[in-house]
Amino acid sequence: MSRYPVELYVRFFDPHVCAFVDGNAADGVAAGAPRPAVFLDRDGVMNRNDDSMTAAEFDLLPAVGPAVRRLNEAGLPVVVVTNQGGVALEYTTIEELDAIHAKMARLLAVASAHVEAIYGALAYPDAKIAELRMVSEFRKPAAGMLYQASDDLAIDLSQSVMVGDTTTDVAAGRHAGCTSILVRTGFGGSDRRSNVPPDITLDDITAAVEWILARRAVG
Repeated sequence: MSRYPVELYVRFFDPHVCAFVDGNAADGVAAGAPRPAVFLDRDGVMNRNDDSMTAAEFDLLPAVGPAVRRLNEAGLPVVVVTNQGGVALEYTTIEELDAIHAKMARLLAVASAHVEAIYGALAYPDAKIAELRMVSEFRKPAAGMLYQASDDLAIDLSQSVMVGDTTTDVAAGRHAGCTSILVRTGFGGSDRRSNVPPDITLDDITAAVEWILARRAVG
């Protein structure tokens, strides 16, 4: 039985087999002093936006593999935090999410890159699935996914960065105490669902990674 609430989807990356494993395998992952990390929204930052996308249709944006690899090489854990209310609305399924994320892992591996974990907020207030019909603390703009990742992976949120394409991504990052970067890919902030301003707005994930690494070098 999962130690996570029903509305939270969690997968951890096993670099030895280049695959995701479910949250039940996560006990003991966090060790040592809290460390900075980079949180990435998925849709609009790593791939195009599409609530009903299948694994066959999934592809990373061209710059993503090299950008994530640079973060890996810098020793920064990369964690994906994504609203996936499409599960609650029956646009997609947990099985399809698994297939998409397995493909993500393969595509990143081609670029010698990987993410440490992926968290998905499954609930939606108007869900068709009764057990997911709720206002969830994990769904962005709430910061529950970032707090959970901090607990699981020993992440220092005050030293971490959230990169997203929506105002809700920005708000989640800021609520968690992270620096928030809005990128112009995907929605580019046009959703206007939150009035929390980003710390900085940049063109895409490449520009975000360059800014993160430059700031880290100075700091």
